[in-house]
Amino acid sequence: MTGLVARTRRLDAHVDLLGAAGRTGVLFEKAGSGLAGRGVAARLAWPAGDPAAAATAAAGALAAIASDDEVGAPGCGPVAFGALPFTPGAGSELVVPRVAVGRADDGTRWITTVGPPGDPVHEAPAVPEPDEPLPPARRVAVESPVDPAAWCELVERATKELADGETAKVVLARELTVTADRAIDAEAVLGHLRRRYPGCHLVSVEGLVAASPEMLVSRVGDVVRSHPMAGTAPRGGDPAADQRLAGALLSSAKDRHEHQITIDMVHDTLLPWCSYLDYEAEPSVVAVANVQHLATLVEGRLSRPAPSVLELVAALHPTPAVAGWPRAEAATWIAEHERLDRGRYAGTAGWADARGNGTWCVTVRAAELAGPVARVFAGVGVVPDSDPAAELAETSAKFEALLTALVRP
Repeated sequence: MTGLVARTRRLDAHVDLLGAAGRTGVLFEKAGSGLAGRGVAARLAWPAGDPAAAATAAAGALAAIASDDEVGAPGCGPVAFGALPFTPGAGSELVVPRVAVGRADDGTRWITTVGPPGDPVHEAPAVPEPDEPLPPARRVAVESPVDPAAWCELVERATKELADGETAKVVLARELTVTADRAIDAEAVLGHLRRRYPGCHLVSVEGLVAASPEMLVSRVGDVVRSHPMAGTAPRGGDPAADQRLAGALLSSAKDRHEHQITIDMVHDTLLPWCSYLDYEAEPSVVAVANVQHLATLVEGRLSRPAPSVLELVAALHPTPAVAGWPRAEAATWIAEHERLDRGRYAGTAGWADARGNGTWCVTVRAAELAGPVARVFAGVGVVPDSDPAAELAETSAKFEALLTALVRP
């Protein structure tokens, strides 16, 4: 953007990305690596309507910021963070933080400041300090806006309509509202999620917090990756029982079919941009604290000129894992029947740099925070032979991640 300069310098000190983001900053971290930022140097429009055009406009605006980069790693120079809504074609905006810090998997660390030339922020860049913790709530109420029995009736209706129609799958979500007697501390919630779900993508973008196991897409140079997930089984404290459940998940025709729908969509969407693209022959089981999922890595090489990660995000979102299949028909069915404003739940969140690199996850295991109130979401894929009671139980297992982080002693 005209008049702004991004200045990136190497850091030798340890970087705690969660502390650098604090309660009000932005964060995208996995296993200690990623990016965090504070303040707002610019907001980049993501106009409603055509997602591809929105991605092109946002990528162009980011690339227009001048860069003075002495490190050169992905995530250096000007970086924009975003959290896009679930609704296809909905408008949003990306945030370019005034100060951003990053840590690569190889341990490289850096700090980027963004402002006009001569802005004091460039002269003495400092990693933001963690915020003072807020006291925990003394009273918390949890409510379900839609009665669980009514939600099961919706699942039953979906199974019948799917069996009679051309739509193969719809993803239905539930919401819980958590109301505390004081403001909810986003940094404390994220700290709990980081300890309990260390292998997940930890996300904080202007009120949205998430610990997502599912990577929508990443681009590093000409390498593109996606890690679609679909199909879920519970986990408990018994390793033998968890192993049996994982085996049942791998052998489930329903779950394998649901998973393959998402793999095929991701593969077919990315293929036109790639000189090479393939996916693992067999899915693996990815375990998080309380559930386990089928997952398959898709990886390839992008042709030149390589698209920005934002263009890939626009093409892939929403996947069948959070919408259904075919996507357009499933999204229409959800809009007409779900009676729920998902907001940025089941959307996508991540970062992009001016060279087109970036990583975005699917915003599941997510909550929207607003002062003392949190909206918590969980969803399930519904196919013609789905059992409403089993789907309800699956949402309950998925709710646990955020509820235990919000309702803390």
